[in-house]
Amino acid sequence: MQMYGFFSVLGVGIVIGLIARILVPSMQPIGCIMTIICGIVGAGVGLWIGASFLGQDWGFSWITFLVQILVAVVLVAIVAALFRRSSV
Repeated sequence: MQMYGFFSVLGVGIVIGLIARILVPSMQPIGCIMTIICGIVGAGVGLWIGASFLGQDWGFSWITFLVQILVAVVLVAIVAALFRRSSV
């Protein structure tokens, strides 16, 4: 991945993290930083899945974007459940 690809994953990851947090149906006890981290990880993993398994190019693709959001939603839900369990 080129350096501009790394920065695009960071930028898109922030947006994807916010979208994922909106899509998870409950109050999440995680902060903004953890949401952004989930979004960045989701963007990176979703980009890798799109390029490796779905045959998408490294450019923009709606399928890859949806996979990135799906991965980030799963991550936000898992992290929120872990934080909820540890705070009780």
